[in-house]
Amino acid sequence: MAEQLKPMPADWQRALAVVAHPDDLEYGCASAVAVWTDAGREVSYLLATRGEAGIDTLPPAEAGPLREREQRASASVVGVSNVEFLAYSDGVIEYSLALRRDIAAAIRRYRPELVITLNPEDTWGGLYWNTPDHKAVGRAVLDAAGDAGNRWIFPDTEAEPWTGVRWVAVAGSDAPTHAVDVTGGLERGVRSLLEHRAYLEALGQDPEPYATSLVEGSAKDTAERFGGLPAVSFRLYDY
Repeated sequence: MAEQLKPMPADWQRALAVVAHPDDLEYGCASAVAVWTDAGREVSYLLATRGEAGIDTLPPAEAGPLREREQRASASVVGVSNVEFLAYSDGVIEYSLALRRDIAAAIRRYRPELVITLNPEDTWGGLYWNTPDHKAVGRAVLDAAGDAGNRWIFPDTEAEPWTGVRWVAVAGSDAPTHAVDVTGGLERGVRSLLEHRAYLEALGQDPEPYATSLVEGSAKDTAERFGGLPAVSFRLYDY
């Protein structure tokens, strides 16, 4: 039997999810967000780009605003009203002090106990190559969570240092440690991904069966390591 995943901590009130693109959070993680907001927790989203390079048939000047609208609608489905976009260019994000600073500044503003990001490793499951944007943003989040609490690092941000980050949870990890029962959030997780309809159609997918298969299929796969319950998994780091 595969090693069982531990339940995610529940003694927190605010979370900040930081990813590279619109739709990054919707391939499963949004189902967990729905469960958390149902429980009265506050979750905010920070996206490094507007995903403007993600639709081959639309120039970035048109795709960016479209994908931003889709992301805001998607977040609303799972109870998230705070959605902030940084000004990084889609597809060419580099790990940098500027990126760390912008993420640390956001952590200081939102004051989360839990920070969420996406897999920063080279591959997905050892089979599929990860994108440079995911790797750069994920790694910067892991570093910025510590930076945010040090008043001597990036001292010029508007908000005061925040030492209250207790965990960073990495979604899509090849080596997860924890999981969230998403029984009550799975249907909204699917609907959240479906709000990215223009993007999904540009990928050549039929949105409804594609979204259902991905979100529900991943949750059912994780159930094998979480007591048979549909779940979203994370690798949890203490801070």
